[in-house]
Amino acid sequence: MNPNQDVLICGSIAFDTIAVFEGRFRDHIQPDNLKSLSVSFLVPALRKEYGGCAGNIAYNLKLLGGHPVPVGTIGQDADDYLRRLRDLQIDTSLVRVLPDAYTAQCYITTDQESSQIASFHPGAMLRSAENDLSGRAARWAIVSPDSKEGMFAHAERLHAAGIPFIFDLGQAMPLFGGDDLHRMLTMASILTANDYEASVIEDRTGQSIKDIAAGLQAAVVTLGAQGAILYAGGEQTDIAPVPAERVVDPTGCGDAHRAGLLYGLVNDWSLRDACCLANVMGGFKIASQGPQNHCPSRDQIAAALHRHYGVDAGLA
Repeated sequence: MNPNQDVLICGSIAFDTIAVFEGRFRDHIQPDNLKSLSVSFLVPALRKEYGGCAGNIAYNLKLLGGHPVPVGTIGQDADDYLRRLRDLQIDTSLVRVLPDAYTAQCYITTDQESSQIASFHPGAMLRSAENDLSGRAARWAIVSPDSKEGMFAHAERLHAAGIPFIFDLGQAMPLFGGDDLHRMLTMASILTANDYEASVIEDRTGQSIKDIAAGLQAAVVTLGAQGAILYAGGEQTDIAPVPAERVVDPTGCGDAHRAGLLYGLVNDWSLRDACCLANVMGGFKIASQGPQNHCPSRDQIAAALHRHYGVDAGLA
């Protein structure tokens, strides 16, 4: 174990249970009777995916040959997830098991129009602040969506230890008001957000992303099929997209992107090259169903990085 290469991945570790209804919800829901709604859908197709931001980022960073250390809480029902992480040779020493809780999980039913009905049980994630990473050395870290208390606890411990970290607001956006965002940004080194999250951050803080970036090492805003924008050193750099060979499932693309960025940071790449790698990782992910089923080799990733961006930084 080399703490000079370790990356602490703070965030949720969860299961996604996804069912497919071979019809349309709107054909079975009567608007006039919503006050006493009671419906049942037959779902012949069902799959269970390993997910959660910390799990997804760690998976992608490991594909790159990095050293992820997920920091998260799971419940009594996650033995298979732990085995999977260990089989991938991912350090699970900071994954805390709570025997009196269930692992966070999302139940999603999708119909033939891609409409979704979802329920989320946070479970063990609610106690993520109890998972103390103090004393663990690392080169970089990321604070990704988790319980609000956990995100602040991890950020404060990382800041106190002098470990630079990325703040990834993501699905935790509804939990953070303007004061919360200002507080987190005083500790973070880099901000990452998609274009919608960036607009919300600007609205709640009263600052533009460019102005926010001026107080950080950088800010990176992803634009989906339009690529990404890097704000650093008072300059704005557009990062062209990677044309997707197939668009199958966007779930986990943001996490794959964060892993590419982290790999570049740990290996002292330029911020521009790290963002290029991040786009490449998102491109591989979107062509695969589920957040952790794509498995490009490092040679394939390096070839794509050169083909699309002319970057020969190498995968150390």
